[in-house]
Amino acid sequence: MSDSAPLSPAGDRHFDGLADKFAGSLYGGPRGELRLALLDELLPRMLVLDGQPLLDVGGGLGQLSAWFARRGHAVTLLEPAGDMLDQARQNLDGLPVSFVQAPLQALPEHAAGPWPLIACHAVLEWLNDPHAAFATLAQRLAPGGQLSLMVFNRDALRFSNVVKGNLQKALDDRLEGTGKRQRLTPISPLRHEQVAAWSRECGLAIRSVAGIRVFHDYLRHPPANEDDWQRLVELERRYCQAEPHWRLGRYLLYTLVHDRRSPEETPR
Repeated sequence: MSDSAPLSPAGDRHFDGLADKFAGSLYGGPRGELRLALLDELLPRMLVLDGQPLLDVGGGLGQLSAWFARRGHAVTLLEPAGDMLDQARQNLDGLPVSFVQAPLQALPEHAAGPWPLIACHAVLEWLNDPHAAFATLAQRLAPGGQLSLMVFNRDALRFSNVVKGNLQKALDDRLEGTGKRQRLTPISPLRHEQVAAWSRECGLAIRSVAGIRVFHDYLRHPPANEDDWQRLVELERRYCQAEPHWRLGRYLLYTLVHDRRSPEETPR
């Protein structure tokens, strides 16, 4: 990827040519292992799962689609990057998954729904207008439907910069990535208050929320052995939904429910 064209015409960060980078940096190490382990525990706790069809928006390499497909859901994976979609097809061969190459903004044309279950994990933070994208997701959700949303936490990014000694950067609130080269700092990290406000606007209720990687990303040193790793995993599991710890998760994971009769925020 060249510096001259890091963003799409809409100003979104695109990931054509970065499938290997994602596989290695995000899923090939402890961060990815921990993220997937926490999702494995949290998704059945936070969602009502009845084998309903799932739309996986920005499904990337297919890890989340595989999780749902292996549990009896017919999955439609929507992904704009061609090389990621090619790898997802290989990774999900034999599972009940269909594939659509399109960005989130094209949902009305390619996967209009309405859908009883939508997953959109680690997508909004890469878009120039995450507010509009959130509204698009809400419009595709069926009455009573559930949206599993995961976003990159701006408050956690600030805290991480302070821990690293980037004090002026934190004071100036210069936290966004530029979308250049192969760096993977999101261009639109989000705060919980934004998600809560957008949910109210769109008639969605926050049924539950959790922090993903509450402690891991702030460690001065990685776990020295397997016993320490298991202790860290237990800490993450124990406090991922506890006040105030969930608020500093590197990612925030939500279950949002389409219910215009009760649009109040009710995290637990």
